[in-house]
Amino acid sequence: MSALGSGCLRAIWVKRFRRGPMDPVASVEVVAGQGLVGNANQGGRRQVTLMEEELWQGAMEEMESQLPPWIRRANLMVSGVSLKKRRGDVLEIGSCRLQIMGETKPCERMDEALSGLKKALYREWRGGVFATVLSGGTLRVGDPVVLRSANGELWPE
Repeated sequence: MSALGSGCLRAIWVKRFRRGPMDPVASVEVVAGQGLVGNANQGGRRQVTLMEEELWQGAMEEMESQLPPWIRRANLMVSGVSLKKRRGDVLEIGSCRLQIMGETKPCERMDEALSGLKKALYREWRGGVFATVLSGGTLRVGDPVVLRSANGELWPE
């Protein structure tokens, strides 16, 4: 993580229906209290799922594989910020604010993609996090990502 707790939005995927494909998009509208427009998961505590590019790459190296990151089935991939154990903290991505609610536990679908992937992602929050949308707007690939503690302070390196 950089000294100012900042990174970049590297990819966006929208899932049209439960167990459906993850469609890559360059931008997406996000609605407070709901999630990504057009995504199957709306409302509740798991409105948006996020993963770290660096942790995905580490898992792929460990597994000696090159699976594309959409296999993880997260909505957003960020780089340059650590999401591990950040429950309650807030991500500012572009004009949107997302509150991290918890760890996204990998499911059996990971082993359907690659035997042993579920176990590899289970360690150290590699499976990513889920969040609620505090304030909506438009997310675009390349948007800056800033991680703030629950009290609004920037996370140091």
